[in-house]
Amino acid sequence: MKDQIVIVTGGSKGIGRETVILFSRNGAKSIIWDVDEENAKKTIELTNGQAEFQKVDTTNFEEVETAANELMDKYGRIDILINNAGITSDSTLKKMTSEQFRKVLDVNLTGVFNCGKAVGLKMMERNYGRIINTSSVVAHYGNFGQSNYVATKAGLIGMTKTWAKEMGRYNITVNAVAPGFIETEMILTVPEKILESLRGKSPLNRLGKPNEIAEAYYFLASEKAAFITGAVLNVDGGLTL
Repeated sequence: MKDQIVIVTGGSKGIGRETVILFSRNGAKSIIWDVDEENAKKTIELTNGQAEFQKVDTTNFEEVETAANELMDKYGRIDILINNAGITSDSTLKKMTSEQFRKVLDVNLTGVFNCGKAVGLKMMERNYGRIINTSSVVAHYGNFGQSNYVATKAGLIGMTKTWAKEMGRYNITVNAVAPGFIETEMILTVPEKILESLRGKSPLNRLGKPNEIAEAYYFLASEKAAFITGAVLNVDGGLTL
């Protein structure tokens, strides 16, 4: 990964932070695209200044395109895009508002489209790139109270496969990672009784760690995965078995 230019959306904390740290540790220049500047600074400190931050709202195509152009002017290329950013706003169909539905679609699906389009075009010009989209195991079987979230994560699988077909001729691979239940700040706010239930759903009887998802990203971005495209890698402790 030495000197590779890597964009990590949602790289300020959680899985994104571990991803930035991992790539930076292996010689890449990691660029955090996020709106959370405070946590981004903490992440950069953990990389000993190897990472950079651009304040980018991925739901805004103009912001995304401007940030991509700035990177091209500075480095002349973008090698890897990891569409890691995502949000939840859970509610049953009976109670979910149109605003809740649109908000999650804007970040989780439209945001990925915006980044894929703006960065993908730069990659096509250089005839090289790696794009990794973050889906979820719930895309495979649904999840109570998550119509919006599941719709986006299932949509990302379809988008990933479509982009893989469209971009392959430009030597760009496009893959997805589908995490299971991971020990992030968000999930650790869940009551212990529910956490124990989630652990029990996995044959490994535990939650995943953020760095384990980062390692999956790293593999798919590496030359070892050069012949893998259009794939969905489940990193879920066997949850989907």
